[in-house]
Amino acid sequence: MHEPPPHPQQQPYALPLPPAAGHYAPRRALWDTLWDNKAVRIGAVFLLLALCGLIILALVREQTGTEGFLVGLGLAVLPVPLLIAAFRWMDRVEPKPWKSLIFAFAWGACAATLVAILANGYATKWLLTTVAGAQREDAAGWGATFVAPVVEESAKAAAILLLYLFRRRDFNGIVDGVVVAGITATGFAFTENILYLGNAFANDQSFGYEGLRSTTAATFFVRVLMSPFAHPLFTSMTGLGFGLAATLPQHRRLLRWLVPIGALLTAMLLHGLWNGSATLPGAGFLAVYALFMVPVFALLTWLTIWSRQNELRTIQTHLPAYQSAGWLTPPEPHALSSMRARGIARDLARRHGGPTAARIVAEYISYATSLAFLRHRALRGTPDPAFGAREAELLHHLWQRREVAQPALAGAVAGVTAARPPFAAGAGAPYGTPPQGWAPPVPGVPTQGWGAPTPPGPTPSPAWGQTPGQHR
Repeated sequence: MHEPPPHPQQQPYALPLPPAAGHYAPRRALWDTLWDNKAVRIGAVFLLLALCGLIILALVREQTGTEGFLVGLGLAVLPVPLLIAAFRWMDRVEPKPWKSLIFAFAWGACAATLVAILANGYATKWLLTTVAGAQREDAAGWGATFVAPVVEESAKAAAILLLYLFRRRDFNGIVDGVVVAGITATGFAFTENILYLGNAFANDQSFGYEGLRSTTAATFFVRVLMSPFAHPLFTSMTGLGFGLAATLPQHRRLLRWLVPIGALLTAMLLHGLWNGSATLPGAGFLAVYALFMVPVFALLTWLTIWSRQNELRTIQTHLPAYQSAGWLTPPEPHALSSMRARGIARDLARRHGGPTAARIVAEYISYATSLAFLRHRALRGTPDPAFGAREAELLHHLWQRREVAQPALAGAVAGVTAARPPFAAGAGAPYGTPPQGWAPPVPGVPTQGWGAPTPPGPTPSPAWGQTPGQHR
């Protein structure tokens, strides 16, 4: 395998060190040394979440009893695979790392739920003691309508904020925010459903109810069958705001914070409306569900699908710059901007090279997609602070995997275009008119030298002699 030569303007340099400098090792505090270790930081976060989970387990079991807890757990877990599969489908263009999704789910199921249980319980007691003549039912209704939406949506939004701040490269648009928010809310709803279903089962055991007329059956119908997307829908408003903020240029600092705050307030409003509709007489709840919640859910679904298609157009727009520089072959921008061609490429690699080849092709697709979004962020005014290093890192990963991935992608294009010729008039993306600037490279020589075009900004790309960081 041939290694690409370094760019002429990217040669490494270093100043000579004093004779004794090589023997100097500065002392650092043990805490600073440990905290600089990424594994230690991740372990500390998940240890904290595990502690929250143990406290939640004790609180829920205390309220529902052991049998009620087990019944609630068995029923509450049923919609979780469906919800996660739905959000993973939305995220197929540039899938989030599993560790980020696990963090989001664990935060919603443990930390956010613990905050909600403690805060909602305190609010109910406060209303009972401060409002004259307030009954427990009234206090519970007021708390569910006005207090719970603020507490719960703020607790869930904390996970989105943390990933937005510390995993910024994973936020490229609306889809990313909605997926993170949806996974967080799925974890929250999972734990909350255990509590509600477990309490319902305990009540049925006390009063001798069973079958379809039981409180457990009614609770299961409303929370699991009728409204499994309720919490994900509310919190997706917050994720939508963070996704929009990620697309704004850096000089719009105020707007980049106002948009998520406005989206969080919208999530609280939707949540309060939903909780308040449960106290309406007659068919009020069904009216709110049919006339308001269903249209909002349909609109959010349409917006997410549209945004996913826009992500594919982004790939088709920005990868030709690297193809014309010689890093990619001509079929690749079109293959990588088609979900069907991606799947065919992985299948071809698996058929001819086994699971290892399929994994290499999947990694190649992931790196190329990240490269397109990296360039897209730079050109829209929100560049990665380490653009040059990140670009060189991704190109390095592509170069290492090209011998396996490029033939598979070329075969995928050939398979897809057998019934739909590329560049046919009116064919449309991704196999319609080539994007502006598309041109085949000069055989054997990259048309723009080694190194793709640098986006606007002073950040240079590092030399190939430097050690690249790890992807994601």
